[in-house]
Amino acid sequence: MRNIILIGPMGAGKTTIGRLLANRLGWRFHDSDREIERRTGADIPLIFDIEGEAGFRQREHDMLAELSRESGTVLATGGGAVLREDNRELLRENGLVVYLFTSVERQFERTRHDAQRPLLNQGDRRATLERLMAERDPLYRETAHLVVETGGQTPRSMADRILAATRQAGKRPDASPPGDESQW
Repeated sequence: MRNIILIGPMGAGKTTIGRLLANRLGWRFHDSDREIERRTGADIPLIFDIEGEAGFRQREHDMLAELSRESGTVLATGGGAVLREDNRELLRENGLVVYLFTSVERQFERTRHDAQRPLLNQGDRRATLERLMAERDPLYRETAHLVVETGGQTPRSMADRILAATRQAGKRPDASPPGDESQW
């Protein structure tokens, strides 16, 4: 396994859990949205305002293509990364894709005060989250090698579950020295 790639809706904990996984494995961590912001010097809402969602999605695709070519990386993707078929294929081909499933209620609680989510800044947030989940959940499931429900668990326990699942699936990350199970 070259990489672990985290997908799922906003508020699922991809960044937090991704950092923990990378730390435990001694791998690099990338958040595709943060990397886009770093390289453009603009935040995601500004990119949406200037280029629209289509412009942002192209930037996202280019970033995913670049970052997924690396090895020894945990990659947290944006919630809409699975909307493009070429992204879904790219992610599946370049790592173990883990869908962090979380309920709409939990997403709402985690994002209700966050003004940096352009798709939630108009209208009823809960209704938007419900619509996005209905549209995207089948795509997350199609893309994922592994589905992990995040409800009510700490990020640390989620990271433990993901690492244990990779070991059980025979997809043990390459970064561990042979016989060293301490990080699992």
